[in-house]
Amino acid sequence: MTQLTLGVIASALVPLGAAQAAEKIKVGLMLPYTGTYAALGTAITNGFKQYVAEQGGKLGGYEVEYFVVDDESDPSKATENASKLVKRDSVDVLVGTVHSGVALAMAKVARDTKTLLIIPNAGADELTGPLCAPNVFRSSFSAWQPAYAMGKIVAERGHKNVVTVTWKYSFGEQSVAGFKEAFEKAGGKVTKELYLPFPNVEFQPFLTEIASLKPDAVFVFFAGGGAVKFVKDYDAAGLKKSIPLYGSGFLTDGTIDAMGGSGEGLLTTLHYADNLTNPKDQAFRKAYALSYKAQPDVYAVQGYDAAQMLKTGLDGLKGGKFDKDAVAKAMETAKIDSPRGAFTLSKAHNPVQDIYLRKVEGRDNKLVSVAQKGLADPARGCRM
Repeated sequence: MTQLTLGVIASALVPLGAAQAAEKIKVGLMLPYTGTYAALGTAITNGFKQYVAEQGGKLGGYEVEYFVVDDESDPSKATENASKLVKRDSVDVLVGTVHSGVALAMAKVARDTKTLLIIPNAGADELTGPLCAPNVFRSSFSAWQPAYAMGKIVAERGHKNVVTVTWKYSFGEQSVAGFKEAFEKAGGKVTKELYLPFPNVEFQPFLTEIASLKPDAVFVFFAGGGAVKFVKDYDAAGLKKSIPLYGSGFLTDGTIDAMGGSGEGLLTTLHYADNLTNPKDQAFRKAYALSYKAQPDVYAVQGYDAAQMLKTGLDGLKGGKFDKDAVAKAMETAKIDSPRGAFTLSKAHNPVQDIYLRKVEGRDNKLVSVAQKGLADPARGCRM
């Protein structure tokens, strides 16, 4: 019997499970690990890896191999960074990012190369709107969702005229647009929209203008270090006592401790809150605190759910060779048992989810009520 024949027989005798065990899924984590959004990128990574750890280090039977890039929240480097992960490292899946401008460039690379992309934060409406694609998924939200829910809440609280403030980039502008759509539909009026370049945090001229305009309320989108500084400056200027401040939940997620007492009492809307009672969230929070010696925030949840979505897709392969089309098809129909509460995906691959009204109490974003039940983004311009 020849050596070749023996080799063929030996191969045939290898159990199927052993062959599958050798399969790997290459995951490219392209997230911010320095700069304004560094804490957010870290939380997303922690959440993703926590879910993988809970599955014994595998997703759908595949070992997970990570390739990590710091995107620095810099859109000018995004195409090159994403292309390296796809072409040099041959990743099967891109996971990223936080900054919407960077995510838009990632989505173009993903579409051009037909690489699976899961977006664990960036909310630019275009990603599941005009730029939607069969291989592009989001585990987070659209800019429109929490802002639209807050527009409804602010109107219900009797405010008639509002000033908005945000960074002048796509997510900030779309947050204002979502808020304005709901608020003005309910009879309110956005009297002034104030913008400053990202990541500028020189807020004093805007605070002076707000004091002069004397609106009923102010709505903002800021996150990370910018959120901390705006809230502290708003309080220090004496505006918090006279003009209520509202925001999308990113204002106070992961930032409360750094705000000191300035964040106390703020109302925000988001798809997660700190005192949800579902068993999945309670288990998630306990495990996260043990692993990372910190309390999880919405960014950790979105990273965790990105991994859950990927596992759902890989389960659809039933142990075969990686097939991105089969993975995408399985992900489309998934119901994700998330710490935020179960959600499904819209036709545009954006979560259909509850949006909560939360209030800062101590170190928590405490649940007040469900602001909008099962809110689906309109996905305007999506042609899938």
